[in-house]
Amino acid sequence: MRSARPKPLHPLCGRPMTRYVMEALEALDLERTIVVVGYGAEAVTKTLYEQSTDPTRVNFVEQGVQRGTADAVSIGLQSFEPRELDDDFDLMVLPGDTPLLKSETLTELHRMHVDSGAAATLLTAHLEDPSGYGRIVRDAEGRVNRIIEHVDAAPEELEISEVNTSIYCFDRSLLTAALRKIDSRNAQGEYYLTDVIQVLRVNGHSVDALVVDDPDEVRGVNDRQQLAECEAVLRQRTNNKWLAAGVTMLDPEATYIDATVVLSPDVTLFPNTLLQGDCVIGEGSELGPDVRLTDTFVGVRSQIQSTSAVQARIGDNCRIGPYAVLDSGVEVASGTVTGPFYTSS
Repeated sequence: MRSARPKPLHPLCGRPMTRYVMEALEALDLERTIVVVGYGAEAVTKTLYEQSTDPTRVNFVEQGVQRGTADAVSIGLQSFEPRELDDDFDLMVLPGDTPLLKSETLTELHRMHVDSGAAATLLTAHLEDPSGYGRIVRDAEGRVNRIIEHVDAAPEELEISEVNTSIYCFDRSLLTAALRKIDSRNAQGEYYLTDVIQVLRVNGHSVDALVVDDPDEVRGVNDRQQLAECEAVLRQRTNNKWLAAGVTMLDPEATYIDATVVLSPDVTLFPNTLLQGDCVIGEGSELGPDVRLTDTFVGVRSQIQSTSAVQARIGDNCRIGPYAVLDSGVEVASGTVTGPFYTSS
């Protein structure tokens, strides 16, 4: 099973948004992941390559002109050697702006695809407000017939609540043939990957769909409001993970922990604690209230109150603050008691 295609990077809980999608894919132990890049290609390629758990399984190809999702997939397929395209395999296609997507859902999607023997299997969702999404049009027997983009939909089609998430499994050989049969005669003048579904159905192939249980999981990010909404969900997931691991939070809703932070057991976080970047917090330490640490190491059993620190290193059994400021590169020796209004400048 192979995969393609994320979108540009956006910061989300300390990581590029696309990185969350890559992590969901890595858990599936894919043979190869193809990343189709466009805007900001160099930055996307560099970041995802450096953060990949196995860069040897990741290939990057550039879509120089943005001509639609079908064109992006066609470009991704060109990265395969001719001998590889002689083989039968499943191709999973995803956008890069669904950071809440779980690997378990992708596993279930592929399992359904294999079990049904369908030419394509879609991941769909029912939304209270489906505005902006492509709609899933089913036939009289309830089978997926086609996908209609929002801008091209008729009024009765806009009433459909089941939407396309842009996440698919395809039989590679059937997909390749179907891609040759689509055109760009639509409102946006692009080659839609969604048109492949109707091509497959017209040619007698079956198309299946898995409806995701939690619509939040397939939230896309197209503006800052949607970015903030996804970040809130990710923050809750991160906090729940650390609570289960033995970290105490007096008010989880007022505690902000990047996904890149590492906490030891028995750490206590008071309200308005913000941990960003590559922070590491030692066992038994207490942080807050009103603490903001970025890329900072804290040893064991230290107490930090009303403090800001960037790229600092704080030893064991320290008492920092209140109202302390630690500048980049500062090292605080174990056992240090700063008192109030301490500054490292």
